[in-house]
Amino acid sequence: MDIYRQKQNWKKLLLAFAAVIIALSFWYTNRLVQNISKEQRKQVELWAEAVKKKARLVNYTERLFRELREEERKKVELWVEANKRLSNISNNVDLPFLTKILTDNTTVPVIQTGSDGKIKAYRNLPEKMKGDEKAIQKEIAKMKALYDPIEIKYLGDQLDYLYYKDSRLFEELKQTFSDLQQSFISEVVSNSASVPTVVTNTTQDKILFKGNIDSTAVNSPEKIKQLIEDMKAANTPIKIMLQDQESYVMYQDSWILTQLRYYPFIQFGVVGLFILIGYYFFSTSRRAEQNRVWVGMAKETAHQLGTPLSSLLGWVEYIKSKGEDMTLANELEKDVKRLEIITDRFSKIGSVPELKPLDLKEVLTRAIAYHEVRSSKKVIFSIKDHTSGNRLVKMNEALFNWVMENLVRNAIDAMSGKGNITMNIVEENEFIHLDLEDTGKGMTAQHKKNVFNPGVTSKKRGWGLGLTLSKRIIEEYHSGKIIVKSSKVNEGTTFRITLHRA
Repeated sequence: MDIYRQKQNWKKLLLAFAAVIIALSFWYTNRLVQNISKEQRKQVELWAEAVKKKARLVNYTERLFRELREEERKKVELWVEANKRLSNISNNVDLPFLTKILTDNTTVPVIQTGSDGKIKAYRNLPEKMKGDEKAIQKEIAKMKALYDPIEIKYLGDQLDYLYYKDSRLFEELKQTFSDLQQSFISEVVSNSASVPTVVTNTTQDKILFKGNIDSTAVNSPEKIKQLIEDMKAANTPIKIMLQDQESYVMYQDSWILTQLRYYPFIQFGVVGLFILIGYYFFSTSRRAEQNRVWVGMAKETAHQLGTPLSSLLGWVEYIKSKGEDMTLANELEKDVKRLEIITDRFSKIGSVPELKPLDLKEVLTRAIAYHEVRSSKKVIFSIKDHTSGNRLVKMNEALFNWVMENLVRNAIDAMSGKGNITMNIVEENEFIHLDLEDTGKGMTAQHKKNVFNPGVTSKKRGWGLGLTLSKRIIEEYHSGKIIVKSSKVNEGTTFRITLHRA
């Protein structure tokens, strides 16, 4: 009993140790997740600040380009006015000033055509276009798409058109600003927020900016709405002022952080599965080894009993042949037959027993008859049949009687040689139950739990193997079941054996 108490204590200690390890692991992982979550929120806040700066940069760039366009148009209009004045030379015209205006335009590409579309003049076009009328006509179409042409009226009703586009410097400046914005986005915005992030308007129904989000996730109003709702549920939105408008930054946890949250569960699941598989194979191996020990011990016992039994049989026959007191010979013969039964039981351990359809009540009657003559008169045996009459079960009587002998002896010992032993036969579908009740001292809950384990016994003498053997005989050889149905201290114990109908 001490072995199993120590075993239970070790199990509890190991369980407590495992619980501490799991708790520490969860605590550390949770702390790590919180730290990473805070770091991600800082990155998102930095991303939001970068978006604000980007918006200011975009506004400034648009305003600058708008003003530059206006200046270039004024420059073109001034160039047109200088041309008109040169065509109407008078004494009070400042010829050098007008000439300077015309020659100062070295950047804005211009093309002058008549009302019929014929090219009259051009300036600041690429060298490869000069003299190529088709290329110039294509350039006129591009200029017309960008800006409305400037009308040039002269000589009363004559009308020319002046086409122009942004200057080379303007285009280079615009490209430079565009490259700066892209660099700003890639170097600051993309690196600052490594998680899916969006900026919404005040009503939180429109995405103004997004980062690390696949375009397919926001290609419909329904998806946008769902994405915003998911992000609001995942993390508290960050309020920012964007172009004097209240906006909100929303984000989701990164894939790594999400995996880290579930990592302990996955880890302990895998480790637990590995431990269970290992424990199963270890238990199976240990059980198989125990079975070999049991079988070897039983067969060796049967073998060792065989030699003295043969000798005893010879002595019984010798006594009978002398014609002396036959009482001694008869009693010796009974004991020899009992030893033969015991030897037969041990020899069947490890072999597949032959199961025959037998009437359970008749088997019990024969077993009680054996025990009644060897027990105190104060022990009352009784059989109560609660079946409809069909009590046939599949059993090996020799092995089953071994079980009954163990149960009856334990019951007599528990009652201190005085009390009632009642055997109730109950049927249930394809099963027959045998409930063996005694009026003994009963068992504690701990003893009841371990009663079928080897070495567990409440007796001063004994190996504690009887109930272990009984369990193996019923469950392994008869495919049945044996349990402690009930037990109360100082009131008694009931064992239930369940067997298959024949």
